[in-house]
Amino acid sequence: MVVASSAVVFLATGGYALVPRELWDPACNIKGNVSIGSRERIYHVPGQWDYVSTIIRRDYGERWFCTEDDAREAGWRKAGR
Repeated sequence: MVVASSAVVFLATGGYALVPRELWDPACNIKGNVSIGSRERIYHVPGQWDYVSTIIRRDYGERWFCTEDDAREAGWRKAGR
C-alpha cells in the first residue's frame, strides 16, 4: 500500500517529491557551479569551454539545472566562455 501511494505521488509530481528532477532527467545537464574565490554562481551548458571539467558538488551549494531559464531565475549567470 505504501509503495503504491508513493508511486502515485512520484508520478503526480513529475518525480520531484522523492527525487529531484536533475538526478533522474538526462535533460537536466546544465551545471550550476559556485566560484571558489568570488562565491559567484555561474552555470555552464554543454559545449562551453569548462563544461567537461566542471564537477558539481552539492555540499558547496552547486546544482544541476534543466533549462537556462531555471538557472537565471535562481540567480545564476551564464559562464563567459
